[in-house]
Amino acid sequence: MAWERPPGRGCGDLRRCLIGVALLLGLRLCAELTRAGTRPLAGSTPPGLAARPPWLHLPPAPDPPRGASRRQVTYVRSGRRAPPGGGGRRTPESGCCPPRGYPRQKGPRWHIDLQPWAGPTQSLDEEAMRFLRYISTTQIACDHMSTGSLATDYSPAKKPWSVCLDDRFGLAHQMQNKQCRLYSLGLGSEDTHFEVSMANNGCEVHRFDPSVKSAHILESQHLWYHRLSINWRDPHPAVAAQKPHSNTRKLGTILNEFGHHKIDVLKADLESAEWKVLENLILENVLEQIGQLIFEIHLHWPGFEVSGSDSNVVRFWYSLLKELELKDFRLFHSYKDLSKPQLFLKRDIFNASSCYTLSWVNTRWK
Repeated sequence: MAWERPPGRGCGDLRRCLIGVALLLGLRLCAELTRAGTRPLAGSTPPGLAARPPWLHLPPAPDPPRGASRRQVTYVRSGRRAPPGGGGRRTPESGCCPPRGYPRQKGPRWHIDLQPWAGPTQSLDEEAMRFLRYISTTQIACDHMSTGSLATDYSPAKKPWSVCLDDRFGLAHQMQNKQCRLYSLGLGSEDTHFEVSMANNGCEVHRFDPSVKSAHILESQHLWYHRLSINWRDPHPAVAAQKPHSNTRKLGTILNEFGHHKIDVLKADLESAEWKVLENLILENVLEQIGQLIFEIHLHWPGFEVSGSDSNVVRFWYSLLKELELKDFRLFHSYKDLSKPQLFLKRDIFNASSCYTLSWVNTRWK
């Protein structure tokens, strides 16, 4: 009797064979792809040189002298920082550095560096004596000081708003060429003799006072009044949106809005806001745009938004003035106002006045 193949069995064997062949081809293809992934592409990386990550940009190495053997170097990014002042070569990363030939832009600081304590006890006596001695001792000589006519000197004790007209600092030359600019920061003061005198002597004068009636007033050919007050911070964005013509600005913001890059003289009488405004000028590097500073400082209380113990307050004041010195500003005139109450942090101590007018010149001013 003839043997008969069960129906459908041949088809099942053929299907299994095809599946097995497909699996073998798949495994072979995976193995080839795995081996290909571990090899560098032709021409992408020289043999022996590790592939550089996309964020690392290195200049091409110079060719070695003839006859010298080539060394193969592998570049590895290190997470360690180079010690301050050098001690290691840094690899520039994309976007970290300005183009060659352009100075690095300085970013704003968040706080000033406090000076060491005046003495081991950290007492008010130690801090106050150091501070008062510092503001009473000039650091540089100025042979020609004036607030009025260029041709007439006067006794500095009679007029506290003093500018230095020595040729080496350039202010007199700028005034003679009608290229001088003065900013005056005040709060409703009626005494504008200094501003008028400087305007008459060739300075473009901008007086910022929130009490004036109009936004901008041209008082005379060179004298402007602006209804703006100088603060140590700009208005909050939500407030600024509701009051687009707010009259409070940081000095750096006003300079940008006015398109002014330099101020030959900055005079400030801010009734105890001077400490925070001065701190803002230091932290935002606005000082570099100023030639001479004339500040009236008030010592009868800590000042707006200055807090801490009395010794801490005086240490903060002293540290601010030392920052000026670090920025190459030198004190050339100090005026102690004996007509004001003789108070130091609400107390009659140290034979101190509650008000001093100090004048500095930027020795690097050009």
